[in-house]
Amino acid sequence: MTTRTAHEPYLETHQTHPGPITPYERKLAGSLTEIYSGGVDTLDGVVAGLNTLGLHGPDGGPWTTENFRAEMRRLGN
Repeated sequence: MTTRTAHEPYLETHQTHPGPITPYERKLAGSLTEIYSGGVDTLDGVVAGLNTLGLHGPDGGPWTTENFRAEMRRLGN
């Protein structure tokens, strides 16, 4: 087991991404980081935060709890 410091990124061998991170994924990740950093911790709050930031859902429309869950499932596979 490797010891990490607080300044090193959290990397584990089982945490992989199938390819390069797309600009969409990078923007979504940044938006989620901003939302969570603001203290939001509910699904409704995350969805509202994405819509407030102006980030469109995967279909080009507003985020809903349903399409957020579906998109997280898709990205997690």
